[in-house]
Amino acid sequence: MIKRYSKLTALGTLAVLSLTAVAALSLQVTEKAVAQQAGGVQSLRGETEIPDENIAPDQPRQDTQPGSFGRAYRQQPPLIPHKIDGYQIDRAANQCMQCHDWPYNVDQEAPKISETHYISRDGVALDSVSPRRWFCTQCHAPQSNAKELVRNDFKSALDMD
Repeated sequence: MIKRYSKLTALGTLAVLSLTAVAALSLQVTEKAVAQQAGGVQSLRGETEIPDENIAPDQPRQDTQPGSFGRAYRQQPPLIPHKIDGYQIDRAANQCMQCHDWPYNVDQEAPKISETHYISRDGVALDSVSPRRWFCTQCHAPQSNAKELVRNDFKSALDMD
């Protein structure tokens, strides 16, 4: 009796899930049709349909002026003043460390990674860069002459009256 009840419950659950999936699929098709009738989706691309603009834009050229760049605000992470195209930065390796990690930075005459990058989230000092600081490009960005995708009215606090 219990096995039979369990089988019926499982079949009932499966039926409900199947009906839910069919309803969700039907809703997606309806929403797509409504969006297409309304003239497409408005996005940063303008009125261009997504399939029509499927080509990746050219990579902007990175400015590689010697020296360091000024900061726009206090606590801004330093900008990267050199090319990083092709650098491997993933879970297995971080090529930035070859020049910026101690003691390599001395031989390379490169800025050393901040001491804050050697502290774990629990406040423990580490001998190597903390895993939460491993992916440099989460905070540090190379300079480039890329066109703004969205208008930017940012003003440095130093420029304000």
